[in-house]
Amino acid sequence: MPLPAFNEFGDLPAGLHCLLLAEVIEEFGKSTLQRQLVSQRLARIYQLAAATGKLLRFVIFGSYVTSKPNPNDVDIILVMADDLDETDYDPEMLPLFDHLRAQRELGASLFAVRPGFIVGESVETFLLHWQTTREERHRGIVEITQEVKQ
Repeated sequence: MPLPAFNEFGDLPAGLHCLLLAEVIEEFGKSTLQRQLVSQRLARIYQLAAATGKLLRFVIFGSYVTSKPNPNDVDIILVMADDLDETDYDPEMLPLFDHLRAQRELGASLFAVRPGFIVGESVETFLLHWQTTREERHRGIVEITQEVKQ
Protein backbone atom coordinates (compact mmCIF):
# COMPACT_ATOMS: atom_id res chain seq x y z
CA MET A 1 0.00 0.00 0.00
CA PRO A 2 1.52 3.39 -0.94
CA LEU A 3 2.42 5.89 1.73
CA PRO A 4 0.23 8.96 2.17
CA ALA A 5 1.59 12.29 0.93
CA PHE A 6 3.86 14.40 3.12
CA ASN A 7 2.18 17.26 4.96
CA GLU A 8 3.14 20.94 4.66
CA PHE A 9 6.09 20.36 7.02
CA GLY A 10 7.49 17.51 4.92
CA ASP A 11 6.41 14.85 7.43
CA LEU A 12 4.28 11.77 6.97
CA PRO A 13 0.83 12.03 8.58
CA ALA A 14 0.84 10.88 12.20
CA GLY A 15 0.74 7.16 12.71
CA LEU A 16 2.81 4.05 12.24
CA HIS A 17 3.29 3.22 8.56
CA CYS A 18 4.42 -0.35 7.79
CA LEU A 19 6.62 -1.19 4.80
CA LEU A 20 9.04 -3.87 3.70
CA LEU A 21 12.73 -2.91 3.72
CA ALA A 22 12.78 -2.76 -0.09
CA GLU A 23 9.78 -0.42 -0.04
CA VAL A 24 11.44 1.87 2.51
CA ILE A 25 14.54 2.15 0.35
CA GLU A 26 12.47 2.67 -2.79
CA GLU A 27 10.41 5.39 -1.10
CA PHE A 28 13.11 7.20 0.88
CA GLY A 29 16.49 6.02 -0.30
CA LYS A 30 17.15 6.94 -3.89
CA SER A 31 16.46 10.62 -4.57
CA THR A 32 19.88 12.02 -3.55
CA LEU A 33 23.38 10.67 -3.08
CA GLN A 34 23.10 11.35 0.67
CA ARG A 35 19.85 9.37 0.88
CA GLN A 36 21.51 6.49 -0.98
CA LEU A 37 24.38 6.50 1.54
CA VAL A 38 22.07 6.62 4.54
CA SER A 39 19.94 3.84 3.02
CA GLN A 40 22.99 1.60 2.78
CA ARG A 41 23.56 2.16 6.49
CA LEU A 42 19.91 1.43 7.22
CA ALA A 43 20.01 -1.85 5.29
CA ARG A 44 23.20 -2.91 7.08
CA ILE A 45 21.69 -2.19 10.49
CA TYR A 46 18.54 -4.10 9.58
CA GLN A 47 20.64 -7.10 8.48
CA LEU A 48 22.65 -7.06 11.70
CA ALA A 49 19.57 -6.71 13.92
CA ALA A 50 17.64 -9.44 12.08
CA ALA A 51 20.65 -11.78 12.29
CA THR A 52 20.37 -11.77 16.10
CA GLY A 53 17.12 -13.70 15.85
CA LYS A 54 15.83 -11.41 18.62
CA LEU A 55 14.48 -8.48 16.59
CA LEU A 56 10.82 -7.87 17.36
CA ARG A 57 10.33 -4.47 15.71
CA PHE A 58 12.41 -2.09 13.60
CA VAL A 59 11.06 1.48 13.63
CA ILE A 60 12.45 4.47 11.72
CA PHE A 61 11.75 8.07 12.68
CA GLY A 62 13.34 11.47 12.14
CA SER A 63 14.49 13.18 8.95
CA TYR A 64 15.04 9.99 6.95
CA VAL A 65 11.28 9.41 6.75
CA THR A 66 10.54 13.00 5.70
CA SER A 67 10.89 14.95 2.48
CA LYS A 68 14.23 16.42 3.63
CA PRO A 69 16.62 15.88 0.69
CA ASN A 70 19.77 15.19 2.71
CA PRO A 71 19.23 13.58 6.12
CA ASN A 72 22.48 13.35 8.10
CA ASP A 73 21.71 9.90 9.43
CA VAL A 74 18.86 7.53 10.15
CA ASP A 75 17.07 7.35 13.50
CA ILE A 76 16.06 3.84 14.51
CA ILE A 77 14.37 2.10 17.43
CA LEU A 78 15.12 -1.59 17.71
CA VAL A 79 12.67 -3.48 19.88
CA MET A 80 14.56 -6.62 20.85
CA ALA A 81 13.37 -9.71 22.73
CA ASP A 82 13.70 -9.56 26.49
CA ASP A 83 16.00 -12.61 26.49
CA LEU A 84 18.59 -10.93 24.29
CA ASP A 85 22.09 -11.47 25.67
CA GLU A 86 24.51 -9.12 23.94
CA THR A 87 27.48 -11.30 24.89
CA ASP A 88 26.15 -14.07 22.61
CA TYR A 89 26.91 -12.14 19.45
CA ASP A 90 29.79 -11.35 17.16
CA PRO A 91 31.53 -8.07 18.08
CA GLU A 92 30.32 -6.65 14.75
CA MET A 93 26.78 -6.57 16.22
CA LEU A 94 27.69 -4.81 19.46
CA PRO A 95 27.20 -1.25 18.14
CA LEU A 96 23.51 -2.10 17.81
CA PHE A 97 23.26 -2.01 21.59
CA ASP A 98 25.40 1.09 22.27
CA HIS A 99 23.99 4.43 21.11
CA LEU A 100 27.36 6.24 20.87
CA ARG A 101 29.06 3.37 19.05
CA ALA A 102 26.14 3.16 16.64
CA GLN A 103 26.53 6.83 15.79
CA ARG A 104 30.26 6.49 15.34
CA GLU A 105 30.47 3.11 13.61
CA LEU A 106 27.12 2.70 11.85
CA GLY A 107 26.17 6.31 11.09
CA ALA A 108 22.84 6.02 12.85
CA SER A 109 21.07 7.29 15.92
CA LEU A 110 20.05 3.93 17.31
CA PHE A 111 18.01 3.06 20.37
CA ALA A 112 17.71 -0.61 21.33
CA VAL A 113 14.97 -1.38 23.85
CA ARG A 114 13.37 -4.49 25.28
CA PRO A 115 9.68 -4.64 26.22
CA GLY A 116 10.41 -5.80 29.77
CA PHE A 117 12.72 -2.82 30.35
CA ILE A 118 10.19 -0.16 29.35
CA VAL A 119 8.87 1.00 32.70
CA GLY A 120 5.30 2.15 33.13
CA GLU A 121 4.12 1.90 29.53
CA SER A 122 3.62 -0.48 26.64
CA VAL A 123 5.86 -0.68 23.58
CA GLU A 124 3.06 0.99 21.58
CA THR A 125 2.92 3.94 23.97
CA PHE A 126 6.71 4.17 23.98
CA LEU A 127 6.71 4.35 20.17
CA LEU A 128 4.05 7.07 20.19
CA HIS A 129 6.54 9.41 21.86
CA TRP A 130 8.77 9.25 18.79
CA GLN A 131 5.96 10.59 16.62
CA THR A 132 6.35 14.04 18.17
CA THR A 133 8.83 16.54 16.72
CA ARG A 134 10.92 18.99 18.75
CA GLU A 135 8.32 21.58 17.74
CA GLU A 136 5.60 19.39 19.33
CA ARG A 137 4.03 18.47 15.98
CA HIS A 138 2.82 14.92 15.37
CA ARG A 139 4.41 13.07 12.47
CA GLY A 140 4.43 9.60 11.02
CA ILE A 141 7.05 6.97 11.69
CA VAL A 142 7.80 3.84 9.68
CA GLU A 143 8.11 0.23 10.80
CA ILE A 144 9.89 -2.28 8.62
CA THR A 145 7.87 -5.45 8.48
CA GLN A 146 9.46 -8.77 7.74
CA GLU A 147 8.80 -10.33 4.38
CA VAL A 148 6.55 -13.36 4.40
CA LYS A 149 8.27 -16.38 2.84
CA GLN A 150 6.07 -18.32 0.44
